[in-house]
Amino acid sequence: MQDDERCCGTGTCIIDAKGRCWCGQQWDGEKMCRPTPAVAHDTTPPPPQAAQEPDPV
Repeated sequence: MQDDERCCGTGTCIIDAKGRCWCGQQWDGEKMCRPTPAVAHDTTPPPPQAAQEPDPV
């Protein structure tokens, strides 16, 4: 596979028709790179809710 210009040089690239390698890299037309996620997922847990005082009646 080293004769494929998209190979990173290890000789282990297995690239599908869409330019995706088994390692997760993507051919961008010039080089292999990590694809950018379509939607960033925030894994930070939300802050704890502050206890609210009951409304005086």
